[in-house]
Amino acid sequence: MAKAERGPRERMVFSAAQLIRRDGVHSTGMRQVAADAAAPRGSLQHYFPGGKTQLVDEAVGWAGRYAARRVPRFLAALPEPTPSGLFAEMVRQWTDEYEAAGFAGGCPVAAATVECAESVPSTRTAASGAFSTWTGAVAEALTGMGVPEERAGALATLMISSLEGAILLARAEQDVRSLTTVARELGPLLDAAARQEDP
Repeated sequence: MAKAERGPRERMVFSAAQLIRRDGVHSTGMRQVAADAAAPRGSLQHYFPGGKTQLVDEAVGWAGRYAARRVPRFLAALPEPTPSGLFAEMVRQWTDEYEAAGFAGGCPVAAATVECAESVPSTRTAASGAFSTWTGAVAEALTGMGVPEERAGALATLMISSLEGAILLARAEQDVRSLTTVARELGPLLDAAARQEDP
């Protein structure tokens, strides 16, 4: 959905997530969010009486839901869904962005975790919930592809942890090598987990 099709509240949450992924929490200001969202400045207090913390927490929650919603779309893009194919699509989202637009953006949930996990308990809770939402969606997809339920959660955690680390390395190195490496190296392990119950 295009930014213009959202209401002012939704636009501000979306804009906050985009600014946080580029500039971090501390460098993202409320006025900057309102301007980016083309929302009246007075609407900030109306929609976010809890101030910047509330807005950041909601942006983090939005990012987790967005990542979870992408999982079935990634699967639908595959001619034959496999765990390695799903992970390759998760990685490709980032390699495509970085190759087309540069390395300015990262994951807003990761940015909020790094900056606020110790100092802002509600943001740590929001980040934990966002990762849980995303992990749950990946685990459900893995189970649907034949990964035993008792392993699906652990492998989903491995996939997301590897992706987040590779994003960090890619931004530091200004190179997608870390992303392509994790996709290549984890792929066989993920597919083997889906096959382990075959007769």
